[in-house]
Amino acid sequence: MIQKATPFSYGRKPSDYEEGMRHFSKKRWDAALQSFQAVDASNCTETEKAEIAYYLGLCYTKLERYNDALLYLEQVVTGNVSTLRVCQCRLTLAYIYAITRRAKMAEFELDRLVKSGVKSVQIYTMLGFSAWAQKEFDRAVEFYEQALEIDQTNTTALNGLGYILVDQGKDTKRGLELCKKAVDRRPQNPAYLDSLGWAYFKNGDTGEARNFLRRALDIAPRQKEISSHMKTVLGNDG
Repeated sequence: MIQKATPFSYGRKPSDYEEGMRHFSKKRWDAALQSFQAVDASNCTETEKAEIAYYLGLCYTKLERYNDALLYLEQVVTGNVSTLRVCQCRLTLAYIYAITRRAKMAEFELDRLVKSGVKSVQIYTMLGFSAWAQKEFDRAVEFYEQALEIDQTNTTALNGLGYILVDQGKDTKRGLELCKKAVDRRPQNPAYLDSLGWAYFKNGDTGEARNFLRRALDIAPRQKEISSHMKTVLGNDG
C-alpha cells in the first residue's frame, strides 16, 4: 500500500498535528482546533505552518467563528503555498463572505478562481448567490444556468434558479419545475421546501403553497423568510 504523503510524512511527525487530523476526520472541530493550536510553530517549516493555518481556518469556519477563520485562511492565500491550497482557501473565503452578507468580497474571491481557470458547480452556485444578494438577478440566473450546464442535478443550482425565476416573475412555470426537482432530491431541506411553497403560490396554488411552507416551518420554525412567505400566503387566503 502506498501511503499518501503529507507535509509531515518525511521525518518529524508532531503528535499534536496528528491528533488534530484525527479529530478533524471525525468532525470533532473543537478538539481538532485545540490540537492544531498546540503545535509548536517554531519547529515547523513554512509549508507546515501554512498547512496548520489551513486547518485552523477550516476548524474556525466549522465552528462559525468566521473572523478567526479569515485570519488563517488569508495567511494561506497570501503565502507561498500550492495552487490547490490557495484555491481551496479562496472557495472557503467566498463561502464565509457569502453567508455573512459580504457579497462583493465573495464575488471577488470567486472571480479570482474563475480567472485562474478553476470552474466548478460550487463556484457558479456561489456566484449566483452573491449576485442574488446584490439584487443582480439577471447575472444570478446566468451563473445558476452555468452551474446546471455542468451538473443538471445539482440541488443548490436547481433551487437557486427556480426561486429567482418565480420570485422575480421571469418564468414561474419553469421555476416551479426546478424547485420540485430540488425537493425531490432533498425532501427535508427547509430552504428547498420554502422555495417550492413560494413557487406554488406564485403559480396561483395556495393550497400546495401552504402545505410545503408548513413542512418548511416544521423543520426550521425560526427562519424569518419562511414565516414571511407563510404570512403572505395566509393573508392572500383571507
